[in-house]
Amino acid sequence: MAKHCLLFFLIAWANLIGSSTQSSSAVAAAGQPANAAQEPQQGKSVFRVDVDLVQVNVAVTDGHGHYLTGLRPSNFVVSEDGIAEKIATFAEGNEPQVMADVAQGSENRNPGSEGTPGSVASSILSGANVFILFDTSNYMYRGFAIAQDAIADFVRSLDSPERVAFYAYSRDLYRGASLTADRSQVLRGVRSTVAGDEPALYNALLLTLKDAAQVSGRKVIVVFSNGPDRASMVTPEDIGELAQSQGIPIYVISTREAKQDPVSTTVFQRMSAATGGEAFFAKSWRDQQRAFAAIRRDVGHLYTFTYYPQPNSNRGWRTIKVKLVGEATKKYHVRTRSGYRPRPAHDPGSATNQ
Repeated sequence: MAKHCLLFFLIAWANLIGSSTQSSSAVAAAGQPANAAQEPQQGKSVFRVDVDLVQVNVAVTDGHGHYLTGLRPSNFVVSEDGIAEKIATFAEGNEPQVMADVAQGSENRNPGSEGTPGSVASSILSGANVFILFDTSNYMYRGFAIAQDAIADFVRSLDSPERVAFYAYSRDLYRGASLTADRSQVLRGVRSTVAGDEPALYNALLLTLKDAAQVSGRKVIVVFSNGPDRASMVTPEDIGELAQSQGIPIYVISTREAKQDPVSTTVFQRMSAATGGEAFFAKSWRDQQRAFAAIRRDVGHLYTFTYYPQPNSNRGWRTIKVKLVGEATKKYHVRTRSGYRPRPAHDPGSATNQ
């Protein structure tokens, strides 16, 4: 109960430390309740229900890191707290979300690896909202320009339908470009950054998650960090749980300095893994480019599906398990978030993905 209240406190605290307000969508996903109330009518009963539509992003890879493509809903088994769930909508890569039965019957393709007939088109990150968070603290003095170039190349590589937001942080958060499809606006935000003082990564992540929660659809956060957090008032554990509850994977690209810090290394790996993202440790400019390219490929090959949870009395942390079925797919690895914490119906938070 104390942990549950803490998440709500974090969101309220984010409002107090300067997060901008954006208009919210009316889509409920990733464990966030959407109230469906029937208006009272004379002589009729009134029914009030809470409906949770949980969104799950799943990457499926083999032992060499190659993506398994061409899967359909029947290839997955989803459970929540051990309770079997039924997939409601389904999409692969850049495909639009469709009802699961439609996805099951469309293009009866056989599963395959990248480059095989089962692979999808390479329109990467289609439909996603990408939030980039750049470390401009005093840890970035030596590699500042190189990091800017790597981020700019990543922004240019994204497909035109994608919306991108660019934020930078040291002790405070700087919103260089709000969520937009205009690449030139994002690039101006990247080039306008200057090196600052002590880093407060987890404060910045809290504010970024709050902004992302106001937007419907698929969302990812890409963090470029050059060192440990020195000034935040929130913990990485709380940020990781909030990101999981909102269904937002966090990808982290860290530099050699952070790799040499075992605490930061462990935190970045755990936080990214728990949310369904990945952590990369880049020792050079080329490594940074490879890491951004790997993130672009990973998100472009995600399976995204939703389900309405079966009755569950657990109002605390709910564990999500996603497995593959069939003998041919047992050698593949499934990566997704580990669970979520549902919000009560009266929660004043966002009306979009948790």
